[in-house]
Amino acid sequence: PPLSNEDDRPNFRDSHPQNVRSVPLPPIGRLPPEILISIFSKLASPVDMRNSMLVCRGWASNAVGILWHRPSCNTWTNLGRVTASLGEPNSLFNYADLIKRLNLSALSHQVNDGTVVPFNQCKRIERLTLTGCKQLTDKGVSDLVEGNRHLQALDCSDIKNLTDRTIYLIAKDCPRLQGLNVTNCTALTDDALFEVSKNCRQIKRLKLNGVWGVRDQSILSFAEKCPSILEIDLHTCNMVTAKAATALLTSLRHLRELRLAHCTQVDDTSFMSLPPQMTFDSLRILDLTACEGVRDESVEKIVQSAPRLRNLVLAKCRFITDRSVMAICRLGKNLHYVHLGHCSNISDAAVIALVKSCNRIRYIDLACCNRLTDHSVQQLATLPKLRRIGLVKCQAITDQSILALAKPRVAHHHHPNGHTSSASSLERVHLSYCVQLKMGGIHALLNHCPRLTHLSLTGVQEFLHESLTTFCREAPPEFTQQQRDVFCVFSGDGVTRLREYLNHNKASYPEETEATMYDDDEELEGEGDADEGQMAGMMNAAVINDDDEDVIDVSTLNT
Repeated sequence: PPLSNEDDRPNFRDSHPQNVRSVPLPPIGRLPPEILISIFSKLASPVDMRNSMLVCRGWASNAVGILWHRPSCNTWTNLGRVTASLGEPNSLFNYADLIKRLNLSALSHQVNDGTVVPFNQCKRIERLTLTGCKQLTDKGVSDLVEGNRHLQALDCSDIKNLTDRTIYLIAKDCPRLQGLNVTNCTALTDDALFEVSKNCRQIKRLKLNGVWGVRDQSILSFAEKCPSILEIDLHTCNMVTAKAATALLTSLRHLRELRLAHCTQVDDTSFMSLPPQMTFDSLRILDLTACEGVRDESVEKIVQSAPRLRNLVLAKCRFITDRSVMAICRLGKNLHYVHLGHCSNISDAAVIALVKSCNRIRYIDLACCNRLTDHSVQQLATLPKLRRIGLVKCQAITDQSILALAKPRVAHHHHPNGHTSSASSLERVHLSYCVQLKMGGIHALLNHCPRLTHLSLTGVQEFLHESLTTFCREAPPEFTQQQRDVFCVFSGDGVTRLREYLNHNKASYPEETEATMYDDDEELEGEGDADEGQMAGMMNAAVINDDDEDVIDVSTLNT
């Protein structure tokens, strides 16, 4: 609750001139405001902060800004208290001007235009997060935005009722805007976004995923007028052409993330027309999912021009071959994440070369690369930092691959022997529809990968028994009965419970060993290929989504 002039009033006697002469000021009272603010900022509890405010006027004025900088609105009770304080007529402070960050996404399903009315007076908000508040309309959002010249970041993702009215208002009133997320706001048009590009020239992060009306006009204008852009996401903006993609690369010299997933008009000309000697040293993330017009020549040009790429997504670029993978090898230790799902022309030789050249890969997806064999996966298993691997529908792999993944990684350290072994770093493994897998290999994987939190085995007959599927998570509600019958995904506690069950029933489910593996099949050579994926994301960790045939989603990957 607020501090009022009549209730919970602090003792301000030491603030009055007549008391200054008679009451000596203690040392803490002589601390400058910046030191007091620094001390108060270390308080973790809002209750402690409020108690500090009750000491004296000086403490109150230096602590109140911290307390109200980002009010907690994660429950209806908290939200009610905040809005009641904003309406308090006898407040000592103007709390509306103290709010700098407002996040209502925790209550997104219930927030409507009426909910946000008390915040219309808050015209100094810098970050406004309304993610998923689907009941909001233009009226609610525009009233929050109107007249706020301090707004720097606005997230209206998934607000289907948002229209150009709000976007035009943003262009008029928010010249300091640096981040705009209108993901899936499908009613927006290119003309409104064009106005934003002209008037909000400090934009750094722009997410337009699923805004079907986006065209080259606005994108070319952003490229020309907003040189500070660091991240731009145009997922499924399929009216954007190769010309716009080229302009973004050539004009935005600080660009770090470019996401063009499902921009089907982006093709080889987007990259082959880049100036010969131009490099993009800042570019770290490039997503070209389902850009089928991108072929080997483009991948070679991309690697040449962006030698410090960290995350590269070429899922469903189905015409690329080993030639592209060999080009990717030149990224070396810079490469941490690579997605080659549904690139079915890739062979074992290319994957093995990739492992040898890029040994810092943490995430790799090779789903539906049906030419890949155990030989590829055994090499992938040697990657010392590998955390997540997708091998969905790589139907040629056997338990040899799984046992290789279960082996401890060799890490080179200062040690009498030159190196030491460490437990596997694998956290998520996607093996759905790898139909040759048996219980022994998976049992070994569970016991030798202590960090494992996700294991998908959909369609693997060996695991479609009621005694095992009881540990699975629920299938997504939209799945058909046929899909439910083969669904088999273990997550979190389900992985732990599966491991304990198999260990308790060792006689029924013996763990396979590496020696048995080589006795069964000494042939380690073969050819192989890679899988599918989708990357889209503002801004924090990679996830693998099994609800859609185990497709990796790195929308917020920044590591």
